[in-house]
Amino acid sequence: MARKERYLVGLDVGTSKVTAVVGEMLDGQGLDIVGLGVAESRGIRRGVVVNLEAAVDSIKKAIEEAELMAGVEIDSVHLALSGPHIKGFNSRGVIAVAGKNREITREDVRRAIDAAKAVSLPTGREILHVLPQDFVVDEQDGIGAPVGMTGARLEVNVHIVTGSQSSTQNIVACVNRAGVRVAETVVEQLCASESVLTEDEKELGVALVDIGGGTTDIAIYERGSLWHTAVIGVGGDHFTNDIAVGLRTPVPDAEKIKRKCGCALSGMVDEDETMEVASVGGRKPRVMARRILSEILQPRAEEIFHLVWDEIRRAGYEKSLNSGIVLTGGGAILDGMPEIAEQIFDLPIRRGCPTSVGGLSDHVNSPTFATGVGLVLYGYRNSMGDSARAPVGAGALVRAAGRLRGLFKEFF
Repeated sequence: MARKERYLVGLDVGTSKVTAVVGEMLDGQGLDIVGLGVAESRGIRRGVVVNLEAAVDSIKKAIEEAELMAGVEIDSVHLALSGPHIKGFNSRGVIAVAGKNREITREDVRRAIDAAKAVSLPTGREILHVLPQDFVVDEQDGIGAPVGMTGARLEVNVHIVTGSQSSTQNIVACVNRAGVRVAETVVEQLCASESVLTEDEKELGVALVDIGGGTTDIAIYERGSLWHTAVIGVGGDHFTNDIAVGLRTPVPDAEKIKRKCGCALSGMVDEDETMEVASVGGRKPRVMARRILSEILQPRAEEIFHLVWDEIRRAGYEKSLNSGIVLTGGGAILDGMPEIAEQIFDLPIRRGCPTSVGGLSDHVNSPTFATGVGLVLYGYRNSMGDSARAPVGAGALVRAAGRLRGLFKEFF
């Protein structure tokens, strides 16, 4: 393997920060994280570019930092896509099996997937991923790998993720202007799932809730496949703004207070704990009870989880989450978040941190890096020719469920 080809780079351009993660593929099995670059995000709001030049500068800073740490030049990245413009829905494709003896071939499977993704989209939207869930052969459902079976009719259920063409093009243009090529775009929920969810959780039924700066992303897995994705337009920055308004303090100071003293459940804070709060307009800092901060944060945390629960119920998966809910993203670090989530969902809750990587694993062992590490893992599993990966959909290499192993390897 050429030296350059051994490195994979994940770029997560978020509302609050830009993260570049460099992974090195080992000759044996495995992946080491060898570089990490983090820059404050400017010019990006809720996954959408609002100032091109500022966004390019932020991306450059993160990439340069990662290059220095890894000692390697970065020329292409896997880019995470997020934002309220990302929408997912389920579709079904049906075909008659060709061939004399009605044996299902790879070509039949391909035609079924093509039929499933032949949906009419509004102008300006494009398909980002087509994720097969399961197959039905002559009304026998729940089939993982139909190739070689005999039947007259083949159906496939897929989850299709779409996004706004202009939003995607703008963020890709920013990365190109920063001097790197985008090898592939991957939806944020898929990346985070890659690094924090276990196969058992995906099989039993789990919801991933990724609380970012500007948005909260949801992905629901069941029977090993992705069945529902959604984006809610509330995130960690809303906590910061609430603190800035409630405590009358500048936004940068509000962010520091949130990280240092924030707790989303006021019952977990002692009444006599205090903190220093900066004032605006050159006034003296004040000393306030930490409990006041929690009383500002708690309603916002409850609002986010109620919105997530409404989305899960609307999609009809409230009875399917046998493994519970996994919280990840920067917003999940806030003390008290899992406890509040348990009260609202009445399900097992855990914080999800990236696993199954070596190297600088202690540096990335935080929910903040779930997407960045997931991107690298995603690219690694593709490049290893892992047969559970399928190049299906609009340029998106997608990891199908484990049961679909080997099915689409020769496609596209």
